[in-house]
Amino acid sequence: MRKLVVLSFISLDGILQAPGGPDEDTSGNFKYGGWTVSYADEVSNNIMGEQMSMPFDLLLGRKTGEVKTGSFV
Repeated sequence: MRKLVVLSFISLDGILQAPGGPDEDTSGNFKYGGWTVSYADEVSNNIMGEQMSMPFDLLLGRKTGEVKTGSFV
């Protein structure tokens, strides 16, 4: 059995949608894509870089799969 590590961006009011870019996920008329960018700093960038530099399998939910690939794979 593998260890499951969840790496997520979540705002204090519970928003998980479109942290990366303005056009990442506009479903439900979400207009605030890229909301994490202004909060990034050297510490958070180093943590993300460390987490993403390790080998990993990526488990995507249905919506994320559709956003990233254009269709669910």
